[in-house]
Amino acid sequence: MKNVLFVLTSHSDLGNTGQKTGFWIEEFAAPYYYLIDNGMQVTLSSVKGGQPPIDPKSNEPDFQTPATIRFNKDTKLQEDLAKTQPIAAVNHEDFDAVFYPGGHGPLWDLSEDNVSVKLIESFNNANKPVAAVCHAPIVLKDAKTSTGEPLVKGKKVTGFSNSEETAMQLENIVPFLVETELVNNGGIFSKGDDWQDYAIEDGNIITGQNPASSVSVAKLLSNQLTAN
Repeated sequence: MKNVLFVLTSHSDLGNTGQKTGFWIEEFAAPYYYLIDNGMQVTLSSVKGGQPPIDPKSNEPDFQTPATIRFNKDTKLQEDLAKTQPIAAVNHEDFDAVFYPGGHGPLWDLSEDNVSVKLIESFNNANKPVAAVCHAPIVLKDAKTSTGEPLVKGKKVTGFSNSEETAMQLENIVPFLVETELVNNGGIFSKGDDWQDYAIEDGNIITGQNPASSVSVAKLLSNQLTAN
């Protein structure tokens, strides 16, 4: 059975707005259920371990999907989520792939977390899939290849677009703009229409643009794992 490591943010403050953030439920739940429903195992981790913060907006009625509804009823998954492993305690050799759910939280902690960077580099050097959706592709910005080049250099990638961040009026609040950072590190960035499903893979790197892209990222990840 293939085992996928999920890495979640531990950051809960939306800059200096006084609002809360964290991970986006759809971007966690939809890939989680897609993978386990297709016979895979998922192991949960986060930057600090324990309960990762949930972006409260992602639980509002407008953002409910079959996956979020299933999550809200899934007491076993919620119990598992409350006791995630800290990423410093995980070994890439125990897993077949790594997946990063989005939400604004990763922009503050996973964007520059050295443990996460080394984890991504280890997966990439082993030619294992590295997947991320929405804001989470920011985790790729400091990762390097075995030759010291930026991991995304020359790679086709996507993520939460600058136009989507501007539409949320958070472009001056967040510490990084995903699109800008990926481009600055040599990524070949492309996107679909705002808020529409768009995911792309280039070798073992799989990225999705926004919450609507969550299942598409999981499908690409699943396809790579079942092909190997």
